[in-house]
Amino acid sequence: MSRRCELTGKGPMTGNNVSHANNKTRRRFLPNLNDVSLRSETLGRNIKLRISASALRTVDHRGGLDKFLAKASDADLSVNALKVKKEIAKAQAATA
Repeated sequence: MSRRCELTGKGPMTGNNVSHANNKTRRRFLPNLNDVSLRSETLGRNIKLRISASALRTVDHRGGLDKFLAKASDADLSVNALKVKKEIAKAQAATA
């Protein structure tokens, strides 16, 4: 399981640990990933995703998973999230 957000593509970054004596050693900054179930209103079911805490706040801000995925670029999404995006688009097209 990779340490990458399924919705935003946010992954580990690198930097330095800096001691009081100003010694520098390399370190990794890992994203704050959480396993969550988000409800899709269009599909009428829950979707399990591993997303960052900031992505979860963004989903809430935009008004839910369906609206978030409509605006999200395909390059940032994981394979699983891309399948869900296409399912939602297909279901919305069928109802319209």
